[in-house]
Amino acid sequence: MNRTKELSRYFWEKLNFIFSIVFIMNFCFYFNYLSASELDLIHLSLEELMNIKVTSVSKKSQHLSESAAAIFVITGDDLKRSGVTNIPDALRMVPGVTVARIDSNKWAVNVRGFNSRFAAQLLVLIDGRSVYTPTYSGVYWEVNDILLEDVDRIEVIRGPGATLWGANAVNGVINIITKHTKETHGGLVSAGKGNVEKNMASARYGNCFGEDSHWRIYTKHQERDEFKYLTGGNADDNWKITQFGFRMDSALTPKDNLTVQGDIYEGDINQALNLVDKKNFPYMGVFPVETSVSGKNFLTRWQHTLSSRSDFSLQVYYDTTKRIEDIIDEKRDNFDMDFQHHFAAGTRHDIVWGVRYRYTDDNYANSIISDIDPTSRQDHLYSAFVQDEISFLRDRVHLTIGSKFEHNDYSGYEVQPSARLMWAANSRHKIWGAVSKAVRTPSRAEFDGKLSYVATPVSVAFPPSFVPKVVPLVIDMKGNEHFDAEELMAYEMGYRFIPTHKFSVDLTFFYNDYENLRMFENGETVSTGTAIIMESNLVNGYSETSYGGEVAIILKPSDFFKCNLAYSFINTDNNGIWGFPRHQVSARGQFNLTKTLELDAWLRYVDDTSASYVFTDNFQYDIDDYLTMDLRLGWKITPQIELSLVGQNLLDKTHMEFVQEAFSRATEVERSFYGKLTYQF
Repeated sequence: MNRTKELSRYFWEKLNFIFSIVFIMNFCFYFNYLSASELDLIHLSLEELMNIKVTSVSKKSQHLSESAAAIFVITGDDLKRSGVTNIPDALRMVPGVTVARIDSNKWAVNVRGFNSRFAAQLLVLIDGRSVYTPTYSGVYWEVNDILLEDVDRIEVIRGPGATLWGANAVNGVINIITKHTKETHGGLVSAGKGNVEKNMASARYGNCFGEDSHWRIYTKHQERDEFKYLTGGNADDNWKITQFGFRMDSALTPKDNLTVQGDIYEGDINQALNLVDKKNFPYMGVFPVETSVSGKNFLTRWQHTLSSRSDFSLQVYYDTTKRIEDIIDEKRDNFDMDFQHHFAAGTRHDIVWGVRYRYTDDNYANSIISDIDPTSRQDHLYSAFVQDEISFLRDRVHLTIGSKFEHNDYSGYEVQPSARLMWAANSRHKIWGAVSKAVRTPSRAEFDGKLSYVATPVSVAFPPSFVPKVVPLVIDMKGNEHFDAEELMAYEMGYRFIPTHKFSVDLTFFYNDYENLRMFENGETVSTGTAIIMESNLVNGYSETSYGGEVAIILKPSDFFKCNLAYSFINTDNNGIWGFPRHQVSARGQFNLTKTLELDAWLRYVDDTSASYVFTDNFQYDIDDYLTMDLRLGWKITPQIELSLVGQNLLDKTHMEFVQEAFSRATEVERSFYGKLTYQF
């Protein structure tokens, strides 16, 4: 009964707060209606929003509304109006994407479940360059940040994209695409400060060489404060990172375009980690760890038009990363070359095909906690794909069939086919369906790794007295050189509806059937008298199915108000599986109050879930649901100067979102505020 009263009081407190915010926004909206009606705003209509050109679905330019996939686009204006300061937080806008802050410097991001620090089923690209790490199968989000003002759009595909993008594009693909340099002429300087976002500073300048070559350079520095443990103590996880970059776009001839770009970053990340104390084995200790991260990349892309019906592109890039911390000392070099050709065959067929080669060289020689054997390895990836889009019934029906053929050094040959059908009943109704296969290849750690955890203490009776005593349980987790690729068969159906220029609905249903999923199987157990040592071996141990739906609604009654609603539902056969919040809701409202004043509100709800965690009896950590809100006030002081005031996670002083599988204790996300001043010239 007391628990019911607490929940009821909590609900009404939050509801009253939300109603107050809505009342204030509506009051401001109507009070400023007359002056706002004179605005010459540059905002896209819904038709224009649905006709944004995307490239991630078919590796060719096409309208969003014509894409036979569950795709969502975050525009540069969305990034600005949301007040986010990093890419993971921006992804909270997307239905079906789960974003959870682990601590000040870590995020868990995935699509349609299976969320964790390293979400193995999600492929992330920046301008076509993969930032997926083969070490653990996932993304180090903290080192893959970019200047948000330079982002043109973020294309998010929910569901498999493996036919075009290859292995690991299982649950989704995130492609972050930056602006062409001709759109970033002039200068930009911004600086900000807050209680969590301690210091933010960035600068960019762009210009041109003649009429056909454009360039820009940028620099960015970010410092973030530490979070708090659930007990209230400091988590000692503050961090800072600095990066520089450039890009040049040149029209060499009327038929040839060249892009050259690169980035370099360096940062220090503080952590307090629970690690095995090798001086006092088999016990653990909490050690302050300063992680040093650095990296650089260089990419070039040549695009050539053969005719009005044919073109090709060649992309080559190199990147190198270095990460020094107690868990793992990693150095990695990647070289990637990708060629693709797009052409029309007859009046019905639109074909894209391509080949790719990727080489990676890693070294873990100085790792302290993890044991990777061999410490250095060179891997090769070869792949080819072909896809044909066939038009029927006067271009009202499009059937897209294709497959990826790939060979990697871990699971060998993989084939990943897909078939997609789009039916445009008319300009307002679009229905599509898809059947796809995707695989997730083993990571280096899963193949060659070994790691010791000290988990929950156990009570054991040792001879000769057989008197029970509590001793540590040491789990030796071992990789498996026979580990196979995880597989997914996905079935999707979607519906897009634009009844008026003020309203649109994008609805998706899916059913996912997973095979060969990874799990750790208990092996031999040994009693030493001071500890219980249990082997835990990685195997392809189980299957799983999940199903659900996602909906994105845009409401734009006028140029002065816009509302974006997103809802997702997901369920599994195994309700106890980690990383599956059943319900997620996002509601964003944008108000253009006057010619110079903007107000933005963002309300989010995330259902309860659980995370894999070694320091509990059942290796699972239960996480409560939470409701939160962000507010942003933007004031254009002059045409060149803008001030933004942002409050984030306003409904609670703190709340917990996720926990890392091991090493660290749970922390809470704090209520935060920051101000930022931007000058453009």
